[in-house]
Amino acid sequence: MVATASTPAPAAVQALHSTVIGWYEANARDLPWRTPDASPWAVMVSEFMLQQTPVKRVLPAYAAWLERWPTPADLAADAPGEAVRMWGRLGYPRRALRLHAAATAITEQHGGVVPDDHAALLALPGVGEYTAAAVASFAFRQRHAVLDTNVRRVFARAVTGVEYPANATTAAERRTAHELLPAGDERAATWAVAVMELGALVCTARGPECGACPLFADCAWQRAGCPPYQGPARRGQTYEGTDRQVRGKLLAVLRDAHGLVTQGQLDVVWPDAVQRARALDGLVADGLVEPVGPGTYRLPQ
Repeated sequence: MVATASTPAPAAVQALHSTVIGWYEANARDLPWRTPDASPWAVMVSEFMLQQTPVKRVLPAYAAWLERWPTPADLAADAPGEAVRMWGRLGYPRRALRLHAAATAITEQHGGVVPDDHAALLALPGVGEYTAAAVASFAFRQRHAVLDTNVRRVFARAVTGVEYPANATTAAERRTAHELLPAGDERAATWAVAVMELGALVCTARGPECGACPLFADCAWQRAGCPPYQGPARRGQTYEGTDRQVRGKLLAVLRDAHGLVTQGQLDVVWPDAVQRARALDGLVADGLVEPVGPGTYRLPQ
């Protein structure tokens, strides 16, 4: 590969595909949503859960979720609050509500079958550009550019020659991803998951194992001398003391209660009354908590 923002020449692209796919076939993790018998619904559940959450935390939650709700119709028949409860401590619990909304739409509009059409996937509530492409690619083996954080980082280093991609996905990144897609559907689907796996296991955000990378010799970032990131400040992941932490503590009380919760039960989880009230108001605004009466709350019904 060349150390520029442009994509490699066609012959180099084909070699890139073979190298990364060959590495993946030898090193891919054995994950339940990648097995041949994983349903499109199982793939969709995994994609919702894996957003901003490590695989090791997702695995037990994924298994429990599919045991309880093996189909979209099973989830849609339950209250959205049960989805929030089952989500447990995966974080970003609005994903549970979005997954429930998607399951309801699949049940009502698609006969309980996850649609295989990319546009139909994108039209589902809670399904964005990434998730639609991922489900179409991984569940239905279609040709789509799947751009998650791991893929963007591999392309930033190997193709563009910078340490990290921009905070938000750019038009140039989307163009690169499309230009690097193999022509055939099956190979494109394998390429999509292979690049993602390379970013997750080798080309990591911190401490990348460059010596073990199959692209080491041709990596534009390596050839440039591994210049440090020069872009805008990258978003941090601060948690301690934030409203997000307070929200998690409040939600934990409601999940564990299996019924109504009083204001007094919520007041004991965090000493700062102003921050606690702000976090609770946010949960109500997001639809994660329902006020039932004065000083009484529950998960959404």
